[in-house]
Amino acid sequence: MATFSLYFYEINEGDVLDIHEYQAKEILAEYGVKIAEGGLAYSPKEAVQRAREISGNIWVVKAQIHSGARGKAGGIKICRTHNEIEAAAEELLGKKLVTHQTGPAGKVCSRVYIEAGTDIAKELYLCFLVDRSYERIVMVGSAQGGMEIEKLAETSPDAIKKIYIEPAVGLQDFQARKMAFALGLEAAQLSHAVKTIKGCYRALRDLDASMLEINPLVITSSGELIALDAKMSFDDNALFRRHKIAELRDKTQVDPREVAAAEHGLSYIGLDGDIGCMINGAGLAMATMDMIKLAGGEPANFLDVGGGASAERTEKAFRLVLADKGVKAMLVNIFAGINRCDWIAEGVVHAVKNIDMKIPLIVRLSGTNVKEGRRIIAESGLPIIMAETLAEAAEKAVQARNEMVARKGGRSGNFN
Repeated sequence: MATFSLYFYEINEGDVLDIHEYQAKEILAEYGVKIAEGGLAYSPKEAVQRAREISGNIWVVKAQIHSGARGKAGGIKICRTHNEIEAAAEELLGKKLVTHQTGPAGKVCSRVYIEAGTDIAKELYLCFLVDRSYERIVMVGSAQGGMEIEKLAETSPDAIKKIYIEPAVGLQDFQARKMAFALGLEAAQLSHAVKTIKGCYRALRDLDASMLEINPLVITSSGELIALDAKMSFDDNALFRRHKIAELRDKTQVDPREVAAAEHGLSYIGLDGDIGCMINGAGLAMATMDMIKLAGGEPANFLDVGGGASAERTEKAFRLVLADKGVKAMLVNIFAGINRCDWIAEGVVHAVKNIDMKIPLIVRLSGTNVKEGRRIIAESGLPIIMAETLAEAAEKAVQARNEMVARKGGRSGNFN
């Protein structure tokens, strides 16, 4: 498999808008998918009030964060009294939950969802997503729900059923029935299952969603199908025509650097490394990160500055990368086509002079007016490390990072 795939999924996530479970359920309910009765709360007292409004004598308090595996992180509590609900909400609200999807930074819970308990007879898995390699929507299902689909794919790949849907035709009834049978549903449940499956597909299609996952989709003891959990992601590029979806964005669940980048028209994804990157073009950015990885380093971010080359835009990109205090070296890799290397060089020099750079800076320029761009940087008098090839730039970035760590014990020092 090509090295390109190392960062594909992390970067792809940056092109979508995620929403909370309760928001996804509200959408699904509008499309005929049955959900358990529930309500949102921002305080322990409000959580108790939501429980009073819900019938039954058992409730589930769920932390609302943009991550799966909340149960393993203690984010889901089963309660049998109002006192237990209040205690659970008090524990979860304001708590940082760490899962394998959030990374070590975790995500803070600022709201909880109170849901009526469900008498579960069986747990299933159902998902719709856009498969770009096939240019189709793929419907994925399994009779073994309630567990991470990645682990199921490793341990029991035959337990997963995939059905590809032609976008021009849409989901057909026979495909929905085929999935229902693959989920192990009985004939009496077929009509309800087809309605649920088609409702999910319509929600994905109508709202420009890139992924819709129900895990688990449960069968109750009375034979009903209920979406017990739900997750939806939407294509950022379609939000201009989906204003109601755009308003569902919870900025507290997103890296603040990504929010700042979006406000400046920059594409930024924070990663776990310590070599900052400023690159033009998504493909070149991923190739650069792979080269850093191959050279023995770890990229701190994905940053595509796009086609703009103004000094102001370059400075904003610099500040965005340097906002990550863990960055110990910065690599600028520009291939100038519509842009010109001399414009980029002027922007880099302007940014470095205006910013108190305390880490090594490596610059690799290629393309239009490359000689003039290199001359501008060379004559700037700034201690900028130049490189001619991508491999050389990555090696110099890793070397500079290692020297910085060795010299300062892992802390950033003076650039001069």
